Amino acid sequence: MRIPTLAFVMAGGKGTRLEPLTLDRSKPSVPFGGKFRIIDFVLSNLINSSINSIYVLTQFKSQSLTEHLQTSWTFGSLLRNQFIRAVPAQQRTGEHWYRGTADAIYQNFNLIGDHNPERVAIFGGDHIFKMNVEQMVGFHQQTKADVTIAAIPVPIAEAREFGVMQVDEQWRITGFQEKPKNPTPIPGRPDLALASMGNYIFERKALVDALTQDATDQASSHDFGKNVLPMMLAQGKPMFAWDFSRNRIPGSSNPANDGYWRDVGTLDAYYEATMDLRAVAPELDLYNQDWPIRAEPNNWPPAKFVHNSEGRVGQAIQSIVCEGAIISGATVIDSVIGTRCKINSYAEVHGCILLEDADIGRGARIRRCIIDKHVTIPANDVIGYNRDDDAKRFHVTENGLVVIRKNMNVEPLKR
Repeated sequence: MRIPTLAFVMAGGKGTRLEPLTLDRSKPSVPFGGKFRIIDFVLSNLINSSINSIYVLTQFKSQSLTEHLQTSWTFGSLLRNQFIRAVPAQQRTGEHWYRGTADAIYQNFNLIGDHNPERVAIFGGDHIFKMNVEQMVGFHQQTKADVTIAAIPVPIAEAREFGVMQVDEQWRITGFQEKPKNPTPIPGRPDLALASMGNYIFERKALVDALTQDATDQASSHDFGKNVLPMMLAQGKPMFAWDFSRNRIPGSSNPANDGYWRDVGTLDAYYEATMDLRAVAPELDLYNQDWPIRAEPNNWPPAKFVHNSEGRVGQAIQSIVCEGAIISGATVIDSVIGTRCKINSYAEVHGCILLEDADIGRGARIRRCIIDKHVTIPANDVIGYNRDDDAKRFHVTENGLVVIRKNMNVEPLKR
């Protein structure tokens, strides 16, 4: 049976700028927001938009991501066209791995042939956002486009990291620059450029024709932004940009939430996006159950706040605390505490992100830290207050953010 839309999620990137969080996992499988993974956002958007046939293309350090898909995103076997499946690079077209984003799809033409969809959605797996993809598909059909690209205004200084588009009054694309040194600004807005979000809707035949042509070009990098989209534009193909500001999420009470989109490609960007969540009125609303962001199911008990034996109260202020966490006679401020974390008596946690199963020792003080899974901080340790001391033991960003890698055996600071 032919399906309307087949989706590919690109999840094969190395994510080197997120190290040490990506030392053992790919960027889309990095935990986010206490209980989610980054990839849960794009998968939730597709499922909530009734796009249920999804292939996730993996390549580097894919074990964690594959296990997450198996435990969290399994439909069952009754409906053939409802699935989320990981597809590793298989060298189907030669003895090479994916050479670019376009080549990744080209190497999996067999999957498109198996389903014969009307159109193909190609989305990135490493951004934090909510998108009603049905609206983008509707715009794509209305304009009779060969390809539609989701677009968002970004500051001109940041546009050098994106594909930059120029459009006419109907939002038909008239120009495309991939990561230009001098981005073309939006007319009348010299401080902004119109950037590609890396999310595409293609007509099936247009996609197959373009990638077949690109595959024979020996000079091509086989990348959508660098090669395929500029080639289609030069050929006069109907290409349109979908204005992400039109995005409307069912159940949302604030259109500003619907326009939230973050590229969490660096440690500082990841930290800032996570901190957004614990605001009184967060820019990204995770509490709208008409558009749920799905996460790995678990049987852990609710979070617990307890007095210690000396009567000190465990408390969390302006923070998110996930299932299974115990805060015992400790103080947590402006932080996101992941599942099964334990914060012991007299500890102070300020402006931190704790991933699953972190254990903060009695009397320890930590500030502006990202602590990965299965890390124990010794009693009375101090982290985040002296950059020189921190740099002797941990990874420290230019902005002074301390990042402690997964499973690290943290030795007490020797003074």
